[in-house]
Amino acid sequence: MPDADCFSAADDVSALAVIEGGGPARFGLDVVFLKDVDPVDAIVGLEAVMPGCTYEQAGARPRVGQLLSSAEVDSPFPLTVSDTLSDALVTVSAGDVVSAAEPWAASGSAAGLDAATATVAVEALAGPARRARAAELRLYCWWTL
Repeated sequence: MPDADCFSAADDVSALAVIEGGGPARFGLDVVFLKDVDPVDAIVGLEAVMPGCTYEQAGARPRVGQLLSSAEVDSPFPLTVSDTLSDALVTVSAGDVVSAAEPWAASGSAAGLDAATATVAVEALAGPARRARAAELRLYCWWTL
């Protein structure tokens, strides 16, 4: 199963540099570890339920799960997280966490996450999103197959 570790970095070049350094945790970056989650489906699914749109609309937004490395890189590699999802995570309230987590888990886009685990994941992702915003950084996912 894939792992999707969400982290913050200054820009796409900095996020891409984590490949050579062995991943965001080894760089000392702000990381949330999500195990057994396909980040592309999970990002698009969460993007759809948080701002409130369809899966297709979310997937068409700029920077949603965009691969930063060459397509020939086997694994691991960094993906972008959209500014729309980052904004939603920055401003999510405690009540909105549950309102987002339940349909996210039910959608199947974050396979393996039940509503309780999805709630914990959304809460966990909100922290780095807020810290990234305060430091003028962006969110990314480190995908390991």
